[in-house]
Amino acid sequence: MRDEEEATDGPTDPRVHPEQSPGFGEDHGGLEDIEVSRDVTIGEATPRELQATDITPIANHAAAEKVTDLRDGDVVERRRAALALAEESTEVVGALIKFGLSDEDSDVRQFAVEALGELGGERAGNAAVATLDDPDPWVRAEAVVALDRIDRQAYESHIEQAVDDDHHAVRRNAAVSLFKLRGADTLEILLDQSEAESERLREWAAHLLAGIDDDRAERRLRELAADESEPKVVRSTAARSLEADPGKFRRQFTGGTENDSASLPGESRLNRRPNL
Repeated sequence: MRDEEEATDGPTDPRVHPEQSPGFGEDHGGLEDIEVSRDVTIGEATPRELQATDITPIANHAAAEKVTDLRDGDVVERRRAALALAEESTEVVGALIKFGLSDEDSDVRQFAVEALGELGGERAGNAAVATLDDPDPWVRAEAVVALDRIDRQAYESHIEQAVDDDHHAVRRNAAVSLFKLRGADTLEILLDQSEAESERLREWAAHLLAGIDDDRAERRLRELAADESEPKVVRSTAARSLEADPGKFRRQFTGGTENDSASLPGESRLNRRPNL
């Protein structure tokens, strides 16, 4: 079962804690009996594509070789190169912008902006701002992560605009970043997200409201915890938040937009969509 004493850095992905997933513990006759209501899609990725986030094969290659792979490789090579370039110096920022952010593959673009976030600097930050207009929501969500990592205070206005994005992952990442920056002053944003259509947004709002000492926050958490129409994960998150000390929560909170405990680059448990 989930450890109630684990670090308060955000609700984990249901892949990390399977007991939070729909249908856990129930006896189903077959796959057709299982209802998946969270943000999961069934894909047809090949084993090689699934290994694209493993940069080990090119970790020792020269930066120029990685740039060549990013520019001329097949889709797996381009994805891997985009991630691997995060380990280089800021001299590769131009290549990530020119080749990575213009790639036709959305994963390459997402990994490129992730690498820019790791490398940092004004040029990388400005490129991440431009990527907030990417047609793919997961690329936009990663752009918010990058801006948070590079300098959330300097890019605060852009992160705040992302709160109004039409995709839950972008809005969630923006709220997490603003909470780290503003603390209790994010109350109105979190109250609004606690009413969102997206279950994941409501879950994260309930989690972050733990750090706000306000009657409205407590009232909303009690509503969520008692609402039988809410998924169990939202109700249980709200219940845990009611038990938290707001000041301690804020001091310990690191958020989900940096220092994630993923095993491989590109597998942030906050921002990676499951490709099953």
